[in-house]
Amino acid sequence: MNTIHSISAFHRLLSLPEPKHPMVSVINLSESIFIEDEVWKGFVSRYYCVALKRNAKGKIKYGQQHYDYDKGVLSFTAPNQVQYLDLKTMDCENTGYLLIFHEDFLLKQPLATTISSYGFFSYAVNEALHLSEDEENDLLEILNKIDKECQHIDQHTQEIILSQIELLLNYSKRFYERQFITRKSGSHQLLTKFETFLNEYFDKESSEKGLLTVHQIAEAMNLSPNYLSDLLRIQTGQNTQQHIHEKLISKAKEKLSTTELSVSEIAYELGFEHSQSFSTLFKKKTKMSPLEFRQSFN
Repeated sequence: MNTIHSISAFHRLLSLPEPKHPMVSVINLSESIFIEDEVWKGFVSRYYCVALKRNAKGKIKYGQQHYDYDKGVLSFTAPNQVQYLDLKTMDCENTGYLLIFHEDFLLKQPLATTISSYGFFSYAVNEALHLSEDEENDLLEILNKIDKECQHIDQHTQEIILSQIELLLNYSKRFYERQFITRKSGSHQLLTKFETFLNEYFDKESSEKGLLTVHQIAEAMNLSPNYLSDLLRIQTGQNTQQHIHEKLISKAKEKLSTTELSVSEIAYELGFEHSQSFSTLFKKKTKMSPLEFRQSFN
């Protein structure tokens, strides 16, 4: 797998001059020409990238799927995420901006710890943020400030740039939440699909189905785990894991109150490898052990 180690190396791949700052760069895509190179067939980088693309034409492979870029979208990638770029689909009229900042730029800074809380760095490209004109202008203003700050480096530069990056991420978080709410029809379809999947999974009689995981259900819905959890949290107040636990407890209560199955048998049917793990979760959620719950019906 190819690795793009530095901001300078990425600039060269886009036929751009050396960056003004070795750790941070705001790239104007209209001034960039992607050179033919084997690196695009599969690469990881050592930097974070926020891509604001307008009228973008092109195809990128992220993970195991290809996605076509739409116009006016904002997408995020973190270091060490595998990507592929199909240059044959690139359009010379691509416009927009890339904000890239090296992971080392965050060392010993608070953002190094908190950046993992911005789940959209783990969203797939097809889950990109679609911006309104006002939202785009807000982000462009921040990008312009970062670009300007890169032109002179002094003892305050890092702090000022990091504060602007954090501001951009917080705006993006707000805009994503707005998108979850305004796209109600699409969100409603996903919620229906999610609920259907849960019901069908727990209605299976197979003893080999195992304990349902967040990654398993996200993959079945063709979504990234973070995107699914954020969508559910905004729409329902609970993330994916909480929904799974809620369905588990509901099914457990049903079996405890209507069957003669032992606690171990019920745990096994629900996918638990060890009945003690089931009992611990059940008591945590209901304040009663499975046997105490069953006895309450007698």
